[in-house]
Amino acid sequence: MALLEIKKYPEKILAQKTEPVKEFTLELQKLIDDMVETMYAAPGAGLAANQVSVSKQVLVIDVSMTEEKIPLIVLINPEIVYIEGETEFEEGCLSLPGYITFVKRAEKVKVKGLDRNGKPVEVEGTGLLSRALQHEIDHLNGILLIDRIGRLRKEFFKKRFAREKVLSKSR
Repeated sequence: MALLEIKKYPEKILAQKTEPVKEFTLELQKLIDDMVETMYAAPGAGLAANQVSVSKQVLVIDVSMTEEKIPLIVLINPEIVYIEGETEFEEGCLSLPGYITFVKRAEKVKVKGLDRNGKPVEVEGTGLLSRALQHEIDHLNGILLIDRIGRLRKEFFKKRFAREKVLSKSR
């Protein structure tokens, strides 16, 4: 297994929609293993393939640090098939290091997709799992959490990002 580089905003691949997985190869299995290792090392609760420069519909999620005690989730070609309610809570992103903001999301979701072996699976979630599923599926559709916030907060983020970029270049 290997640690992969997590792409950071404003890398173009983060804003692009990913392609469905059609073949379940050894290469795909290695990608999944590497994504899991990278997610844990970051550390994060989820990771989408395009965050590690692979434009495929693959995500990994582990929210077992909560009271939910849910095992590692690997989803291929995931699709949200049911949403219920609305909630707003703080969210961060490995591709936007150091940035945390409130994001509105569905309170409950049901997602269908394939497991790492190509077998159909359904995952239902509330709380952190629901939020992580929506966040990672957004990534696969080229949507970042800053695309889910209001105009003023987005402008504030862009100004802060530009300022930090200038400061890091002057060091």
